[in-house]
Amino acid sequence: MPSTHCSLHYHLVFSTKDRQRVIASAWRDRLHSYLGGVVKNIDGIPEAVGGTDDHAHLLISLKPTHRLADVVRDLKAVSSRWMHEQMGERSALWQDGYGAFTVGAPDCKAVCDYIARQEEHHRRQTFQEEYLEFLRRGGVEYDERYLW
Repeated sequence: MPSTHCSLHYHLVFSTKDRQRVIASAWRDRLHSYLGGVVKNIDGIPEAVGGTDDHAHLLISLKPTHRLADVVRDLKAVSSRWMHEQMGERSALWQDGYGAFTVGAPDCKAVCDYIARQEEHHRRQTFQEEYLEFLRRGGVEYDERYLW
């Protein structure tokens, strides 16, 4: 085959440090736009960005040359700096880890819809419950002692 064709979609989930509720609703949409801009700047595609006051969800498409760990590290670093400098939220930090789940192209719309409904979703389920469900559904082994 003379060329490469890929469909690489990732649902990323990461929380604020200690799940502190520091992402204010007054500027949350600006943070989500900023995160999407960071993805665009590295030549990725931000398909959906959302979340609540203590965590973020992104559905992004990447190229095979991207290294997922580097992408997430950079997303978290520059967005923390943005929250400090632009929003004056000095206590806004992301947790060290993250969740990354592959998404098949036919399922992208459902994930986008899910991300768009985060506020509504979290009236019924906590972040911890949600994240454990992602791990179970993804078949990811984990030790609960090291999740939170």
